Amino acid sequence: MYQVTARQILSIALLSALLAAAGVACFDRWGARLHQPTAAFNPDDAATTAGVAGITDPSVATDEQNNIEVFRAISPGVVSVNTTRQPRSYFDAGRRGGGTGSVIDDQGHVLTNHHVVEGADMVTVSFGGDKTYPARVVGSDPDTDLAVIRVEGAREALKVVPMGDSDRLSVGQKVLAIGNPFGLDRTLTTGVISGLQRPIQARNGRIIEGAIQTDASINPGNSGGPLLDSQGRMIGINSQILSPDGGGSVGVGFAVPVNIAKRIVPQLIRDGRVVRPKLGIYPRAVTDLRGIRLPVGEGLLILQVDPNGSAAAAGLRGLSETPEGDLVVGDIITAVDGEKVESQNDLYRIMDKHKFNDVVQVEVVRGTGQRTTVPVRLLPERPQRGTTRRE
Repeated sequence: MYQVTARQILSIALLSALLAAAGVACFDRWGARLHQPTAAFNPDDAATTAGVAGITDPSVATDEQNNIEVFRAISPGVVSVNTTRQPRSYFDAGRRGGGTGSVIDDQGHVLTNHHVVEGADMVTVSFGGDKTYPARVVGSDPDTDLAVIRVEGAREALKVVPMGDSDRLSVGQKVLAIGNPFGLDRTLTTGVISGLQRPIQARNGRIIEGAIQTDASINPGNSGGPLLDSQGRMIGINSQILSPDGGGSVGVGFAVPVNIAKRIVPQLIRDGRVVRPKLGIYPRAVTDLRGIRLPVGEGLLILQVDPNGSAAAAGLRGLSETPEGDLVVGDIITAVDGEKVESQNDLYRIMDKHKFNDVVQVEVVRGTGQRTTVPVRLLPERPQRGTTRRE
């Protein structure tokens, strides 16, 4: 058994207390389950290869012709999203904001960014011109910066934006963006895919893996709008720009891959939020535990396991105490399914690839350095008030 000193116990206790406070806040904010009606959204894989009506095969069309046809065919399904947040106090003047969205089914569901509608008290949608329609937030996922809203009373205006396949992209491939930069209605910009598999950070600190980098101009107001291929299929959701001076586009923009949206949108429409498989542990990165001697220099130390979670069912161990009062270090996760784990973001990235009832192979170091691999079946977990955040 690997034991720690009283001073180390105090350090771990302090870290655990901080995690507990954060966990309660997270649960209070996200614990309530939202109930929304099931809708018609169905990401049909056949649509990723089917041609879009009105768009000539790009291999036989001029670049100018392709730009014109893609905009003409797809822009009716791209909407302007406007939000209002009421004042929260005497010193709070409230806020108005805006972004872009894409119609994704004939029930009026629109895909946009989480940060476009975050905190909004009122949401309206425009299909161009002065007429606006009321909308409501159906579901939102801060971890991927995606959200779904539903437009009311606009059935006759709905034009679905077809979805492509973001796993079949190449650097150098032509892309087009349609959005509302600086409030300029339905603006088209073009460019190429500058890079793939870029990790970007959501506003809540979570890493969004596999983002698409493009030099197509993306500016404030483009957020939530579609990044399209030359056949008019949505391959990404424009989300961020890199701008050293905090201003407009400098040719480095990022879009969330559409295949992430295909995976989570059905949950957002059905449940209002995304429920991801978790191991059911309360971890801490080994590199954060300075001054505490551990058998490895990298990995995730399990401080505690949820007794109702997947890790407990598989026999993974958290901190424990000997009859003599000494604290025994729990398992240290070093890899999952052969992928190295050094931080909680590594674990998030791996878990996001799985669904409930999948079995993952968790490599751990336990005791004084014994390495073992534990198969863990990912079970649904019941959130519990007053505990630290499970991963």
